[in-house]
Amino acid sequence: MTSSFKNYFGVNGIKFPRNGLWEFRDAYRFIFTRLAADFATKEIKEELPAVVSHWLHDIYSEPILFKRGSGKKWLSWMMKECGGSQPKIDFSNYPLACRKQAFRFVDLFAGIGGFRIGLQECGGKCVFSSEWDKKAKETYLQNYAEVPFGDIRFFTNEQRSDDFINNNIPDHDVLAAGFPCQPFSLAGISARNSLGKKHGFFCKVQGTLFFDIVRIASVKRPKVLFLENVKNLVSHDGGRTFSTIREIIETHLGYSFFSEVIDSCTLVPQRRKRIYMICFRDPNVPFCFPDFAGTPLDLQSILEKNPDPRYNLSKKMWEGHKNRTSRNLSRGTGFTAFLADTKKPANTLVARYYKDGKECLIPTKTGIPRMLTVGEAALLQGYKNPFKAHPSRSSAYKQFGNSVTVPVVARLAKAISRFLPQVS
Repeated sequence: MTSSFKNYFGVNGIKFPRNGLWEFRDAYRFIFTRLAADFATKEIKEELPAVVSHWLHDIYSEPILFKRGSGKKWLSWMMKECGGSQPKIDFSNYPLACRKQAFRFVDLFAGIGGFRIGLQECGGKCVFSSEWDKKAKETYLQNYAEVPFGDIRFFTNEQRSDDFINNNIPDHDVLAAGFPCQPFSLAGISARNSLGKKHGFFCKVQGTLFFDIVRIASVKRPKVLFLENVKNLVSHDGGRTFSTIREIIETHLGYSFFSEVIDSCTLVPQRRKRIYMICFRDPNVPFCFPDFAGTPLDLQSILEKNPDPRYNLSKKMWEGHKNRTSRNLSRGTGFTAFLADTKKPANTLVARYYKDGKECLIPTKTGIPRMLTVGEAALLQGYKNPFKAHPSRSSAYKQFGNSVTVPVVARLAKAISRFLPQVS
């Protein structure tokens, strides 16, 4: 990550304020360069952008992964450079860097922050984020003034003690995660015993990214787990995967377990069905999912009147789409591409959309369709101004296709927040 630091903000031209008010970028550059110049530990050095950007959201805390007293030292550096004034950080160029704190949450497998926006709308403050994809981290930084930490397994692998997790992942009320669904290993207990390894609940999820959620939740004990996944998680491996997840949350962690498949089409003009799991530390909380019934929204409601011509398919590509569709229909399998019915919700936006747009082709007067614009793709997932999409079209499409739907998360977050004061 340090090698990509220059791609974030560069290292020159730091403006030192005299009144103590630091613009976020200048404060970031100042602290980062002081640390990067002589920091020795390679594994932590790679996480310096995350360490510094997280700390700047709470400059009176201790920086993650650093020893006690580091925060005071960094503050003294800043005070010296601004004439002894008490430092303050200006986030005005990052309107999505919310400073409210009705409750605290962590954003794991964060993507581009769909969970973050929805939880911030209810007054939540993000105190920790993690995302391994470099392009998604760039988008996250540009919107929230925060670089997520990388692979969450840096904090949760088997070599890490519970104390390490407890000391380096901040306390929080809500753990939010749209975790990837990897096949669960159900290796036999006898095999684990022969290797001298743990078995039982942890064995069932070892090697999956769900394990990392379980590990953090078992140490930090947040009030709520707020999880999302593809709807097929429910039927994966004959239902055994979902059953394992529920068993671990209820029996091992001692949380309640509420789940529902929700279609986003009444909040955004896209049919996108996802399974949401909401689990309370207090199993007596009488949570109910909010109602998502209503009239599906139509795709034409978010289409631009004068889209950029660069989104138009070429005649050759459109002919190729039609020919492949015809061949594959005749054999009953494979690639198909059809024009979207703009009076209905769009099909599910997927991460591969950038390749050829076949999942949602918009009719035009020329008879040759176009792809969704990046702005339209953002609206299909509920991202509105002032959110900034990644400047690369392919990266933007991938990120929106992998994201949670913001208005769905926001409605669920509102329902969750009502119960937070009741959780002991």
